[in-house]
Amino acid sequence: MPNMTSKLPPAKFVRSVLKSFMAQSGLEPRLFGPHLRITNAAVGKVDFELDITKDHTNRLKILHGGTIASMVDLGGSLAVASMGLYATGVSTDINITYLSSGGKLGDKIQATATCEKIGKTLAFTNITFRNSKGELAARGSHTKYVAQAWGASEPYTPPEGAEIDDVD
Repeated sequence: MPNMTSKLPPAKFVRSVLKSFMAQSGLEPRLFGPHLRITNAAVGKVDFELDITKDHTNRLKILHGGTIASMVDLGGSLAVASMGLYATGVSTDINITYLSSGGKLGDKIQATATCEKIGKTLAFTNITFRNSKGELAARGSHTKYVAQAWGASEPYTPPEGAEIDDVD
C-alpha cells in the first residue's frame, strides 16, 4: 500500500474519493452501494456506471429521475475530484434534463462526468447518461463552490487514513 500522503494517479485518486463518499455520506452508500462503479477516470473526466436495482426505480419499474439527479450530484463531485481536489466543495446549482428512459430493473446506465472549468471559487461540471441501448437518456450540470476545498490537501493526495484501492 502506498504512503497515504503520496500523490496518486487520477483514476486511483477519484476511486479513493468515491470510497470516502461511500464510507462517510448518508445517501450514496444507501442509494448506490456496490452497484455504482467508476470505469475510468482521467484529469477532468470520470466514467461511471450503475446497475439498476429495484431501489433505483419508480412505480413504473424504470429508473427513477431522483436516482439520476443523485448521480448528477455525485458525478459533479467526482469530476471535481478528477481535477485533484479530495474535498469537492458544496453544490450551488444542479440541473437535469431527461431525454429518454434511463432503463429498467436489471439494466445498466453509463455516465460521463466532465469538469468544464474550475476556478478559485466555482467548478462547472456536466454529466451525460446513456441507457443500455446507447441512447442519450439524460444530461445534467452541477456547479460547485470550491473556494474552501483549495489547499485542504495537495492535488491528487488523499488525507492520512483514506482508503485506497490496490488497482489503478
